[in-house]
Amino acid sequence: MSSFDSALAAHNLPGLRRGAARILQLNLTKRCNLACHHCHVESSPRRTEAMDARTVQRALELLAASPGISLVDLTGGAPEMHPSFRMLVREARRLGRRVIDRCNLAILDEPGHEDTAGFLAREGVDIVASLPCYSEDNVDGQRGRGVFARSIAALQGLNRLGYGIPGSGLELDLVYNPVGASLPPAQAQLEADYKRELGAKFQISFGRLLTLTNMPIRRYADWLVRRGELERYQGLLVNHFNPEAVPHLMCRDTVSVDWRGELFDCDFNQVLELPLGEGRRTLWDVECLDELEGGRVATATHCFGCTAGAGSSCGGALVS
Repeated sequence: MSSFDSALAAHNLPGLRRGAARILQLNLTKRCNLACHHCHVESSPRRTEAMDARTVQRALELLAASPGISLVDLTGGAPEMHPSFRMLVREARRLGRRVIDRCNLAILDEPGHEDTAGFLAREGVDIVASLPCYSEDNVDGQRGRGVFARSIAALQGLNRLGYGIPGSGLELDLVYNPVGASLPPAQAQLEADYKRELGAKFQISFGRLLTLTNMPIRRYADWLVRRGELERYQGLLVNHFNPEAVPHLMCRDTVSVDWRGELFDCDFNQVLELPLGEGRRTLWDVECLDELEGGRVATATHCFGCTAGAGSSCGGALVS
C-alpha cells in the first residue's frame, strides 16, 4: 500500500478505480523548443523520443473503436513538432472528437511553424497555452530569456485569429504553474489578475486560467534538491491533502499514452514509468479503451500533488 493509499484509507475513502474513459491523452514526443525548469517530462530540444507511424495509426484505430472518448489531448514536449501532428488533428476532428493542443506559445514563431496557429484555427482545435506568470521576469526565469515576449506576441496573434474572443468558438485557456515551491493560489482570483494585467498591458483576451501544481518528479524534483526544498515541498503536499479533490482526479477518466504506445493512468505515472494499476499494457493489448473501466489506479507519493489544496489536474483546480 502506497502512502497515498494510506491517506485515502485514513479518510475512509476506497482505493482509486478507473471510471469510463473520456479523455485520450497522447504524449507525442519529448522533443521541445524549450527546456523549462518545472517540466516533469524533462523535454528539451535535444530529446528525440517520438511516436512512430505505427503507434500513431493504432491510437487512431482505438479512438474510432472507443465512442466514449470525447476529447483527444495532444501533449509533449511540443506536440506541434511531431511529424504526424497535423494528420492526427485532422483525423480526430473527422471522427467528431474535440481536440486540445497543449501549446507552449513560443513554438508558434519557430521556423517552419509560422502557419501552425492558422492550421489550429481552421481545424477548430482548442488551445491550452502555458504562461506561468504575467510577469516577464518570472516567465523568463522559468522558461528562458525572451520567452515572455514571444508568448505575448503569440497570444496577440491567436486573438487576431479569434482565439479567446467570446462567440468565436475558438477556445484559448492559459495554464499557471507556481514559480517557486508553493501551491497555486485560488484559481478564480488569479484568473481575474491575469485578465486584468494581460488585458490592460497587452490587450490580450482568453477564456479560463487553469492552475496546476508542480509535481516533485524528474526535472522539478532536481531543482528542489538543488535548493534544499524537496523534503519541505513534499511535506507541503501531504499536509494539504484534500479528500474533496479525490472524486475529481484525472486518472479516473483519462488514458495517458506515451511515445512507445504504453498506457498509463496519468501523465505523471507515465513519466515515472509506473504502469496501470492492473499491470503493464499497450495500445495493442486492448480492442477498446472501455476495457480499462474499473481497473485499479496505480498510486505513489507524487499523487499528493493532485489532491493538495484545491486539487490539480490537466484541467486546472478540482474544487473551489
